[in-house]
Amino acid sequence: MTEQPAAPDHRAAVSRTTFDSVDPATGAMVATFPVDGATEVRDAVARARAATRWWDGLGFDGRGRRLAAWRKALHSSLDELADLVHRENGKSVDEATLEIGAHLDVLAWASANAGRVLGTRRVRRGLITSNQAASVTYRPYGVVGVIGTWNWPVYTPGGAIVSALAAGNCVVYKPSELTPAIGRFVVDAFTTVVGEHPVLSTVTGFGPSGAALCSAGVDKLSFVGSAATGRTVMAQCATTLTPVVLELGGKDAMIVADDADLDAAVDGALWLGVGNSGQTCIGTERIYVTDRVYDAFLDKLTARARRLTAGGPEPCGYGPMLSPGQIETVRRHVQDALARGGRAVVGGPESVRPPFIDPIVLVDVPDDAPAMAEETFGPTLVVTRVRDTDEAVAKANSGPFGLGASVFSRHHGRRIAAGLRVGMVSVNNVMVFTAVGGLPFGGVGDSGFGRVHGADGLREFAWPKAMTVQQMAPPFNPMSFFRGPSAIRNYRALIRMLHGRRSR
Repeated sequence: MTEQPAAPDHRAAVSRTTFDSVDPATGAMVATFPVDGATEVRDAVARARAATRWWDGLGFDGRGRRLAAWRKALHSSLDELADLVHRENGKSVDEATLEIGAHLDVLAWASANAGRVLGTRRVRRGLITSNQAASVTYRPYGVVGVIGTWNWPVYTPGGAIVSALAAGNCVVYKPSELTPAIGRFVVDAFTTVVGEHPVLSTVTGFGPSGAALCSAGVDKLSFVGSAATGRTVMAQCATTLTPVVLELGGKDAMIVADDADLDAAVDGALWLGVGNSGQTCIGTERIYVTDRVYDAFLDKLTARARRLTAGGPEPCGYGPMLSPGQIETVRRHVQDALARGGRAVVGGPESVRPPFIDPIVLVDVPDDAPAMAEETFGPTLVVTRVRDTDEAVAKANSGPFGLGASVFSRHHGRRIAAGLRVGMVSVNNVMVFTAVGGLPFGGVGDSGFGRVHGADGLREFAWPKAMTVQQMAPPFNPMSFFRGPSAIRNYRALIRMLHGRRSR
């Protein structure tokens, strides 16, 4: 995911103490928010810390009931929230509804399964420790800081928020400066069902407000943004040994095999590559198509891409770009690709008409061009011909990113997907892994580390605590300065019995 703007632009009119969130398509003001400084952020963390004992003390069942009530509150406000996402983020109401629905699925899974995943777990012990009862419990960190993003302003930060809350943590959330009203709406809905203590609260502002959260004494921090900013966040948190979860950029690939359903592949490529104006960290940006079906796929892709229009009505329209800086990145990638010998078979430089960008499909782009190697984060697709799926996998794995991917093959999808170095992959569809609440979300390499969602996401926000309880005295105790003369002899005999013959 690309870096959030560190300085104000046309989306945020700033005074010394407040800033305005505006509609990216019309420039109309949505709401005004305070620019919280280090003092305000530290105070928010202190208030959250005071609430941790109460929230943890509710237990899994108590928290589960509160989280279920939060889900119902968000569902009852579905239309209002979808309209707000449309106005502040720019995506269509339909796309906003799908995003909110995915978040509700994640919330439902976490609230229903946190006790099963994080409850006390008995551990088998060996013969040497047969007199002990062994178990693992999972304890919340305390206060988790979440720095959110603007492109999926409900679902993406929501994964960390939901996982942290279900695990028993309190959360201080800094939404993106481009979508603070959405963040505030989600938190206010939580406050209607958990109003006794500031279990979930917001701070608002720009980059310095996020930096203040990193150093405000949180016990763990979750960040979504660019790899460059992620390194800065990680370095800052390292000074206090604060653990981090980083969901960073992506350059997701699609592989289309000889036996693919081409219509489904084309539909998925356009939905995930052009939907939300391409501003999706798991958006399809590179498409590798085997030689046998390349021409047919490209014909279908270009025909359907020409039916899509930025700023047009649904279902074939999509919204504006949010950041002027990102518009320039798209323009630069396209111009560079064409200068290197690439061809635009749909759109081109003329497709960039701020704040909108119409679909752009590029072919014959060199592997080392920025359009192939860097995250574009716009409605562009680069299609590349490959000999076979082995070459496609090698090319897909060649870059530093490893977030998501998709594979289209009727008979070999699992095998192809197994070779991809990514945190998530869908076979014969796109991004369905985001709709399964029990699956973890996260990447490898420059796409970050740590997980949200599912059992792995819950455990990400709780630390394991091992415990042994002696149930009876051992027949001999070698771990004593006052052991008898036979203790080590008996221990050696036990080691030989357990390990000696098996190791031959």
